[in-house]
Amino acid sequence: MYTGLLHTHNMFRWLVLIALILAVYFASSEWTKKGKWNKKDNVAGLLLVIFIDIQFLIGIILYAFVSPLTQAAFADFGAAMKNSNLRFYAVEHILMMFIALVLVHIGRAKSKRNPIAWKKHRTAAIFYGIALLVILAAIPWDKAFM
Repeated sequence: MYTGLLHTHNMFRWLVLIALILAVYFASSEWTKKGKWNKKDNVAGLLLVIFIDIQFLIGIILYAFVSPLTQAAFADFGAAMKNSNLRFYAVEHILMMFIALVLVHIGRAKSKRNPIAWKKHRTAAIFYGIALLVILAAIPWDKAFM
């Protein structure tokens, strides 16, 4: 079960990254042009939220129930904080991904509420862009292509 969930989590990351990059691109390009808020902008944000929620759910299942890394970290949390690999998975990765999830949700909600199109794009570009940076920093790149 662990291997299957881990592979799903690893592969699904690419869908999240593609959706996030597209959403940032659409929002920033329309923001600079002061363009209209189109269906593609709405769909890009919606797909991003769906993908990041699914990814986070898979990650929570791994984190709380099946990952031997987090189980080892929880067995002796003090020692885990001295081990950079265990600390990364037990604290840093999940915290940064949660922050990115919150940023995406805030960006989507605030951009939907704003009545002015270019402000919708600005809000989406800023929140999604920061979320992208956080996610890129939180991905374990040494294991990204396994």
